[in-house]
Amino acid sequence: MKINQNTVLQGKNVILVPYTPAHVSRYHEWMQSEELQHLTASEPLSLEQEYEMQQSWRENDDKCTFIVLDAEMWSRQKTTEEDCMVGDVNLFLTDSEDPTLGEIEIMIAEASCRGRGFGKEATLIMMSYGMTHLGLTTFEAKIGLENKASIGMFKKIHFKEVGVNRIFQEAILRMVVDEQERQWLLEQTSHVDEKNYNVMKLQKQVCES
Repeated sequence: MKINQNTVLQGKNVILVPYTPAHVSRYHEWMQSEELQHLTASEPLSLEQEYEMQQSWRENDDKCTFIVLDAEMWSRQKTTEEDCMVGDVNLFLTDSEDPTLGEIEIMIAEASCRGRGFGKEATLIMMSYGMTHLGLTTFEAKIGLENKASIGMFKKIHFKEVGVNRIFQEAILRMVVDEQERQWLLEQTSHVDEKNYNVMKLQKQVCES
C-alpha cells in the first residue's frame, strides 16, 4: 500500500517501517522455516518471487505492511534495518462490501524476540494506524488453533473469539472499535511517534558519522 511507503511508527520496544527491497533477503530467510510456513499458512518462495511479492504488496491498495524492528537494537551504533528486523505486521482490506473491516496479522519471526511484548505493541500500533489513517472500525484475526500464545495475546487486547474455521483449523477473533475501544486504543499508543522514513534514515546516518 502506497499510503505508508514513507511512514515510520516508533514505539517503546518496536519500530514499524515500510517493507522495502532492502528487507526482502532477511524476510526470505525467515520464510524458509517450516515452523513459520505452518504458522502463517505460507508456501516457500524463491528469492526472486519474494522480491516480486514485496513490490506487489507495495502497489496493492488492499494490503498495508510494516516490518517490525527491535527499537533497542536500532538505537545502537552501526546497525542496519536488516540487522534489527524481528517480524512483520499486516492489514488486509479484502472485503469490498465493508471497507471498514481489516484483517490483521502479526509475525514475530525471531524466536529470541518472542514473549517480550513486541507482538502486542506492534499489533496495537498497527490497529491505531488502521483506525486513524485507513478508517477501520472492525479488526479480525485468523489464527491457527494450536497457536495458543497468539490467541491469548489477541484476547488480552480486547479481541473476542467469534468462530472457528474447521477446514483451516483457525480461530476467528474480532474487535469492534466503539468509542470506548477507540479511546482505549489511542491511550495504548499515545507514546507512538510518527516519522518520515527518509528523515529517520538520515538521522541515523548523521548520528553514526
